[in-house]
Amino acid sequence: MTSPFSGAPAGRPGRLGIGIIGAGKVGAVLGAALRNAGHAVTGVHAVSEASRSRAESLLPEVPILEIPEILRRSELVLFAVPDDVLPELVSGLADAGHFQTGHLVVHTSGRHGVSVLDPVRAAGAIPLAIHPAMSFTGLSLDIARLADCMFGVTADAIVLPVAQALVVEMGGEPAVIAEADRGTYHAALAHASNHLVTLTAQSAQLLASIGVEQTDRMLSPLMHASLENALANGDGALTGPVARGDVGTVRRHLEVLGAEGVPADVGQAYRAMARATAVRALMRGALSEATVAELLDALGD
Repeated sequence: MTSPFSGAPAGRPGRLGIGIIGAGKVGAVLGAALRNAGHAVTGVHAVSEASRSRAESLLPEVPILEIPEILRRSELVLFAVPDDVLPELVSGLADAGHFQTGHLVVHTSGRHGVSVLDPVRAAGAIPLAIHPAMSFTGLSLDIARLADCMFGVTADAIVLPVAQALVVEMGGEPAVIAEADRGTYHAALAHASNHLVTLTAQSAQLLASIGVEQTDRMLSPLMHASLENALANGDGALTGPVARGDVGTVRRHLEVLGAEGVPADVGQAYRAMARATAVRALMRGALSEATVAELLDALGD
C-alpha cells in the first residue's frame, strides 16, 4: 500500500514527533523502527533499570522523560504497556487533560482494540491499535525481524490508512482486525506462541531427565518440520500415536508421565493436547468413532 508519509526518509513531509511510553521489549524496538523510518522520537518513558538500558541501547540520545512531558512534545504517542495497565493509564491522563486535538494515540496491546482509548476522543485525539504478532527479545535483531511480521491493526475507517502506513514504515504487514474480534485474535496468538514455549520446555525437561544433554538439537529438527507442516497443511499434518489410533502407545506414555518425579503439569498437558488431537483426527475422518472413544477412555483422569 502507499504510505501517507511517503517520500524520502530524512526531513520529508509527514514526519512525526513520536513519544514512547514504555521502553519494554516492544516499545523500544518499535520506537527504533519508527526512528529508522525518519520520524523523530521526542522522548521515552522508562522506569526500571532494564528499560532504561534498553532505551539507551535502541534509542540513543532520546531523552527519558515523564509521561506528561512526552505527551506535550509529541504528535504521536505510542503506549507499549501491559494490557491490564493500559485502560487506567489512558483514562487517568485523559482526565488530567494531557491529550491534545490531533494527537495520534497508538497502543500495542493485542487484547484491546480502540475502545480502550475512548477517553482520548473527548480531547480530539485519534486512537489507533497496532499489535505486532511477534515474540520480542528487546534486542536490535528484532528490528530486522519486523520485515516478516504481521500486525493486527484496528482503527476507525477514516484513519485506518494511517495505522496501516505506520506498520508498513516499520517493515511489517498490516492485517485489519475488527474491534469485536480482538479477543479471538489475541487468544489465537497467545495459544500458538505461549503454549508452544511451554510444551517445548516440558519436552526438553523430559529428555534432560533421561540424560540427553543437547535437548535443543534433538527437538529442533522435529519441531521445525512439524511447525512448517502444520502451517502448510493444518490438521492434515497430524501424525504420531494419537493420530494413528495407537492406544497401547498412548497408555505407555501416560504410564511414564505419571511416574514419580515427573512434574504433574507435563502429564496434564499431554492429556489435554492428546484429547484435542483425537477429536480433530475424528473430525477430519482420520480415525473412527470407536477408536477415538477408546483413546478418550485411556486419556481420562
